[in-house]
Amino acid sequence: MKPINGLSMIRPGAALRALVLAAACGTGFAATLAHAESRDAIVKAVKFDDIADIGKQLKNGLDPNLTDERGNPLIVIAAREKSDKVAEALASAPNVDLEKTDPAGENALMMASLNGDLPLVKFLVDKGAEVSKKGWTALHYAATNGHDDVVSYLLDKSAYIDAGSPNGTTPLMMAARGNHDTTVTLLLDQGADPAIKNQVGVTALEFAKHYQAPDAVKILSTRTVRIGDGRPASGAGGQNSAK
Repeated sequence: MKPINGLSMIRPGAALRALVLAAACGTGFAATLAHAESRDAIVKAVKFDDIADIGKQLKNGLDPNLTDERGNPLIVIAAREKSDKVAEALASAPNVDLEKTDPAGENALMMASLNGDLPLVKFLVDKGAEVSKKGWTALHYAATNGHDDVVSYLLDKSAYIDAGSPNGTTPLMMAARGNHDTTVTLLLDQGADPAIKNQVGVTALEFAKHYQAPDAVKILSTRTVRIGDGRPASGAGGQNSAK
């Protein structure tokens, strides 16, 4: 076929196929863009605790396990932002995964515990959230910020008091690090072992001294073994072993 004005003539059938393909590609891009914008709007509603919007979305089939573009599950975002109404709605969805974590390995119960959000902690546990697990736990997170009411509740729900993080760090160590004297006392009174060392050989007392936590140092100095005599973190129940 001879070229016209330097261009090859395209048969009508080929041209039609090209137009259909271009339209399909355009539709696909538009759909992808619309999906991204829709997800962004959902995440925004979660952060602002817009229960009316999220409740409607759930009724219309919203996946409660949806994540944002960075892999953060909606329920973890809700717990982190203290969006309790939305968090409760998501936790009540039939197919929700309460143990789903963000890229840092944090789940909704851990975030609620870190915030000292006892009502949400209780709600999540009542819905079946796991209190004790390998690695960092909700108890670690509650102790880190000195939330005694959450610590007490989790212990009442059989949280393992000497749970070890991936490097063997215990909730008592985290409480000592933050100089949370009442939390340190609470954990000791409930049976936390101050003699445990993490994988680098550090005890709760050494944590307190290193992080210049005078109140924790004072308490632990009277209720712990001499520095250097502490036992290594055990693997009791798998809780003190690394992942």
